[in-house]
Amino acid sequence: MECTAIHSVAGLLSRDKPLLSDRPFRAPHHTVSVTGLSGGGTVPKPGEITLAHNGVLFLDELPEFERRALEILRQPIEEGSIVISRAAGTVTYPSRFLLVAAMNPCKCGWHGHPSHRCICSRAQIDSYIGRISGPLLDRIDIIADVPSLDFDDLSRKPSGEPSAAIRKRVIAARSFARDRYARYGLDEITANAHLPSHLIQEFCKPDPSGLELLRSAFDRLGLTARSYDRVLRIARTIADLEASAEIRAHHIAEALQFRNAGGKAL
Repeated sequence: MECTAIHSVAGLLSRDKPLLSDRPFRAPHHTVSVTGLSGGGTVPKPGEITLAHNGVLFLDELPEFERRALEILRQPIEEGSIVISRAAGTVTYPSRFLLVAAMNPCKCGWHGHPSHRCICSRAQIDSYIGRISGPLLDRIDIIADVPSLDFDDLSRKPSGEPSAAIRKRVIAARSFARDRYARYGLDEITANAHLPSHLIQEFCKPDPSGLELLRSAFDRLGLTARSYDRVLRIARTIADLEASAEIRAHHIAEALQFRNAGGKAL
């Protein structure tokens, strides 16, 4: 109902379908304005950030978005809401979404490719990646490099785990997590991503070997306090996928890989 109300305010509902039955999926073009992303107007209407509430916000070609538009993401990622201030008053809209972003490794798109030559200089590559600020990267839980595929990869029958099987594991892990928080009267926490920082040490404390691994990685990777919390939340989720009450060293190791994309700590 919350998502339906948001889309109603934005004037996006039709008479044929007055209620939303699926989670939102929003994929604005990289030319979207700051107002289009955040919301606004004389009478503030929801932007893409709010329209993606309880769903997915997909930003393709992330560095191509206007810098000011990207920085607006920081508050809703952290707080699950966005505040729009206008002369007539201030409106707070909910905006708890799953951010999925994609980008090329450089402006020409060929950096690191085994057979195509990249025409970008090192300075151009750094400048392209640098369009995404450190504080924004720090708020992204999982950062992964996706290698290019050759003909054999594309023509070969996929051998990975079927999506249906993954879905079952995710549902089981979410149930495992909800039951844990419910035992402590924390029914409002429905996912590890929503766990407040002040409860991380209580629910995401690794075993001694995991803690030692995290300690050694903290200085080596230059983790910030925020990325430290995010590593622990991800490790908690990896453990939940195994129905493990304890966070062990291999859970920490896997979580750390997502802060070290391309061999560069993020």
